[in-house]
Amino acid sequence: MFSIKHKFTVVSVLYIMCSIGVAAEMQYYPPQMQAELHAAYIAKGKDYHARTINLLENGQPAYINQLILQDSPYLIQHAHNPVHWHPWGEEAFALAKRENKPVFLSIGYSTCHWCHVMEEESFDNPAIAAVLNKYFIAIKVDRERRPDIDAVYMQAVTLLTGRGGWPMSSFLTPQGKTFVGDSYFPPEAFKKLLLQVNEAWQKQQTLVLQRADEVAKAVASTQENNQQSQSLDSALFKQTAENLIRVQDREYGGFGQNMKFPNEPLLMYLLDDYQRNANKQSLATVEASLQAMAQGGIYDQVGGGFHRYATDRQWQVPHFEKMLYNQAQLAQAYLLAFQLTGKAQYARIAQQTLDYVLEDMRAQEGGFYSATDADSNGVEGEFFVWTPAQIKNALNPALAQRAIDLYAVTEQGNFEGHNILHLPLSLESYAEKNKLSLPILLLEVDQIRQELKHKRQQRIAPLRDDKIVTAWNAMMIESLTLAAEVLQQPKYLIAAEKAANWLWQSNRQASGELWRIHWQGSSSVSANQQDYAYFASALIKLYDLTGDQQWLDKAENLTHLMIKQFWDNKNYGFFMNSEAETQAMMLRPKDVQDNASPSANAVAVHVLAQLSMRTVKPEYPDKAATALAAFSANIKKQPTSYTRLLSAAAELNNAQVGSVQYAAKGAVTVRAKRTGDNQLLVTMQLKPGWHINAQNPLQDYLIPTKISLPNNQLSKVIYPPAILKKLSFGQQKLALYEDQLTIQAGLPEIFIDKPYVHIQVQLQACNDQHCLPPETLTLGVPRPLS
Repeated sequence: MFSIKHKFTVVSVLYIMCSIGVAAEMQYYPPQMQAELHAAYIAKGKDYHARTINLLENGQPAYINQLILQDSPYLIQHAHNPVHWHPWGEEAFALAKRENKPVFLSIGYSTCHWCHVMEEESFDNPAIAAVLNKYFIAIKVDRERRPDIDAVYMQAVTLLTGRGGWPMSSFLTPQGKTFVGDSYFPPEAFKKLLLQVNEAWQKQQTLVLQRADEVAKAVASTQENNQQSQSLDSALFKQTAENLIRVQDREYGGFGQNMKFPNEPLLMYLLDDYQRNANKQSLATVEASLQAMAQGGIYDQVGGGFHRYATDRQWQVPHFEKMLYNQAQLAQAYLLAFQLTGKAQYARIAQQTLDYVLEDMRAQEGGFYSATDADSNGVEGEFFVWTPAQIKNALNPALAQRAIDLYAVTEQGNFEGHNILHLPLSLESYAEKNKLSLPILLLEVDQIRQELKHKRQQRIAPLRDDKIVTAWNAMMIESLTLAAEVLQQPKYLIAAEKAANWLWQSNRQASGELWRIHWQGSSSVSANQQDYAYFASALIKLYDLTGDQQWLDKAENLTHLMIKQFWDNKNYGFFMNSEAETQAMMLRPKDVQDNASPSANAVAVHVLAQLSMRTVKPEYPDKAATALAAFSANIKKQPTSYTRLLSAAAELNNAQVGSVQYAAKGAVTVRAKRTGDNQLLVTMQLKPGWHINAQNPLQDYLIPTKISLPNNQLSKVIYPPAILKKLSFGQQKLALYEDQLTIQAGLPEIFIDKPYVHIQVQLQACNDQHCLPPETLTLGVPRPLS
């Protein structure tokens, strides 16, 4: 990022020692801290490159601050700013109180482009740093390590300005209450603001404190859920889907008219609506978004994977950073779309995205890195863009001409004289227009991608943030597990299990509690509620696919720890952090609204709902229902902000979806699949001590086991022979099924080409003590891969 180097002479070093440079740094920190900072710098080794323009004649950084001691790539990026940065903690706020100075709080993350810009322009500028050091206590926070801090202060900035973004720049009282806040500031505007805030603090401190109290109350009010609970019924679920369909961008797909974010929670909600209610408009809305993104510049046409968002309505010009959580969520969306439609292009994008993660974002031990930067060689997007000459240099003439035509590469380009590769036509449409065989075109595209990727690897790659975040890894584990199921490729399950085992074995504390971060061989930062919820959800997905009891046991273990640490016994729902970690914050936050990913409370309710169907413990459905009731009034007011909670409510109150479901509180596992000859196989696995009635019970009052189609007849249904048996509670013999059974049936011919079929399974489960009420499960069964 930094290309200009300031070479300091002996005279200039002496000058710095008399003003704000090394000597000022030495004077600011006590001797023991000075030694610790320099030791930490030396320990980084010869391959460490200080991120600063302020260098001494020997090439070493002129400044070292406390961030050099932190285990965060983002914080260490700022370790050589002339700003006297403090990490978040009581020590910094105690200093602010002692010196009666306001706090300047800067929050960002390592791959944030505008964070880099503000760092270069302001934080690495000695003149601006001098003002900041003189009048403020400066605190730097990595939002990916501490999303709870970010959530609280972003809420304040949003209330003050009507917008939010990173870097977040806030001014706080020594008690941690915001009174001024915004995002990026150009250097001169930032310096002017620093002086204005200081003047207000010196001359109008009473008014400033009053304003801070008002902001803190406003932030607290956003978390209140003391209204009467509302019904979250199927009508609200359907109406929310209709609202999303209505506000979609019908021309270019997605939501919004300017910048375009993937909005994965909305896409997943509409897919859920299609599975539950067969709403074809919901599926069409999702397909419009998925197709537009797959063809756009937001998708890396060469390397696979998605950039974080597009800066334009057409999805062509992305902000080039790549986040692990986007890859995980979008892979799930494309996999489900493939499962529901049978369209191969969705499977292709999902596989390319997951393969990108496995190749470029996976640590040797099995975990997954967080992100890659937007910038390379100090230039945004340079790694990803092409000119016609570069294409011709990388490919043979025939492939070069195909790539230039296919991706609409021009001399003038579509991004600062270069080209972000995109597909004006889908590959299917391009093949049809040019009278090409689609399989031949796909082979050409694979060769183009492979050779361009090889050429691109010779460029300076964007910075990779190689910290491992538990929640984001859990998202990827869940996506890989789904891919193993949908694409029937064992490599994805192997990767998912390896990552899950590594997190469980290596990223937990001695107490069994999770760490949130693992970086450079060590773990740190106690996990927040998001980490527990997402990891539990991933483990349940592994259990569903493999049937391995260890995954369900571990999911329950994490859920118990989540309830113990984060459950709000007064107002219900889950806090983001533990009470001990709320130090100096305006309030203890809850993650309730969906954002770039589903809210942690929504995922927790989803986990509780799933466990309620897989276990007999009443705490799970009780806690899920209580949380939903607590949030229901807010959900009812603005349902499109709470789509994952609505899906969780539907799962808890109505029905499961998918081809694997549970009856009798987990005592019966039902799996359905279709075969290539249009046959349906329904397998039921019963836990020891349980049975279900046979297809033809000997007693008229018993409910038979049967499979059916909602609106059609199955042909040649073959049930297994019944077991005739007396049980301890009766004298009559019963016709029943135990252990494992498979029912086979033929599907009507009209279903041969249908990618997704719903079937119903009726059963009544009993053990030696009692019989449970009859249950009817509706399973969604995809067409088998050809």
